[in-house]
Amino acid sequence: MPDGATGRLAPLRRNPGFALLFWATAASSVGTYLAALALSVDIFDRTGSGRWLAVLLIADFLPIVVIGITLGPLVDRLSRRRLLIVSDLVRAGTFVALPFVDEPGLIVALAAVNGVATGFFRPAVWAGLPNLVSGDEREQATSLLATVEHIAWTVGPATAGLLLAAWGPSTAYWVNAATFVVSALLVSRIPAASFRSDEPITRGHWADLRDGLGLVLTSRHLVTVLVVWGTAGVATGFVNVAEVVFAKDDLGSGNIGLGLLVSATGVGLLIGSFFAATALGALGMTRVYAGAIALMGAGFGLASLSPTIAIVAVLAGIATIGNGAAIVYNQVLVQRGAPDAMRGRALAVLMSSYYAILGLAMAGGGLLVDAAGARVAWGVAGCIYLGAAVLAVVLTSRLRDASVPDEEPSGLERIRSLMGEIEETRRRERAAAAERPVRPAREAEGRPSP
Repeated sequence: MPDGATGRLAPLRRNPGFALLFWATAASSVGTYLAALALSVDIFDRTGSGRWLAVLLIADFLPIVVIGITLGPLVDRLSRRRLLIVSDLVRAGTFVALPFVDEPGLIVALAAVNGVATGFFRPAVWAGLPNLVSGDEREQATSLLATVEHIAWTVGPATAGLLLAAWGPSTAYWVNAATFVVSALLVSRIPAASFRSDEPITRGHWADLRDGLGLVLTSRHLVTVLVVWGTAGVATGFVNVAEVVFAKDDLGSGNIGLGLLVSATGVGLLIGSFFAATALGALGMTRVYAGAIALMGAGFGLASLSPTIAIVAVLAGIATIGNGAAIVYNQVLVQRGAPDAMRGRALAVLMSSYYAILGLAMAGGGLLVDAAGARVAWGVAGCIYLGAAVLAVVLTSRLRDASVPDEEPSGLERIRSLMGEIEETRRRERAAAAERPVRPAREAEGRPSP
């Protein structure tokens, strides 16, 4: 692959299916982040209540947790392309309905429906991605997809702000619905077979749930993500809760300073995700994964001691370079540790675990901010990130830097053995049926032939 940005964009030129998924993700992600701000402003303007905002946030991420616990195997069993299209159309429908809804409870209910659809969309995207590109381009394609999500994280709220200021939430909802329709149209052009290379392994829904959890707990690559990123999620919860208080109250920077801080973190995420694959190829997983999380710890830790919003913004931007890179490495580890036939349920379990941890950490972070202040919360978060980096060194040192799993987990081996036995039994039955002499119909029914 050529060096430089042109080489990093090569997966988009060489793989039409991936290019369609890339632009579909761009459209749907802009819609998702646009929606987050539009919904928050709408519900607050209607109620003037922080409690309603909290309920809205819970309605947004709680479905992801529930889906991972109860419905994750559907990402593997159902057509991933159809799942993406239906998710987009459901989300479009919710935002077409929102301009006609006045009750806060109904707004939250529609937001929850939107959250359910998003909870299916994201695992299906990341599970299907590796099948759209060649093996040597997977890491760069993963980097590009994470990058476009982070661009949307920057563009979506800014666009929502302009729409809200000019025309109010209804127009933002209509534009948001259009982004999901565009995403669905793009995904519909990708051949369904391109999203899957293996036949789904299934033994029934509840057995599939157990198998997905067993895969996460027995594959070294997936355990690494579960432990390291789950630990980092505690720190992220503290950072997120304390961010507004730190910028506006502790540093006295007001909304302008807060905007500067948020923009700096967006730039950091873009840089980190875009160059993550290049760094991985040069340095290997242990160095880049642990280094990325250590950068988060150092950046946020030093920012907690900084006297001005400008310095804090620079340090937070540096920290989120590590954040953007680490998100890519999480997906690479999942690709290496989960076979295609079970990748969707593994991602669903990991995402639900992370969001559950993040939600609890945000609750704890709120208590910490009230008790000790936002600076202390960021300082504690920095220490937790550094602890996660140590865990990353320990756990990734047990892995081989290869694009295939180092070993198949015992749970997966049992499933494949069982499927092999079923197929062998069917083969023998077909062979026996072929050798059995054909009898007249009446004789076969136990009656004498005429």
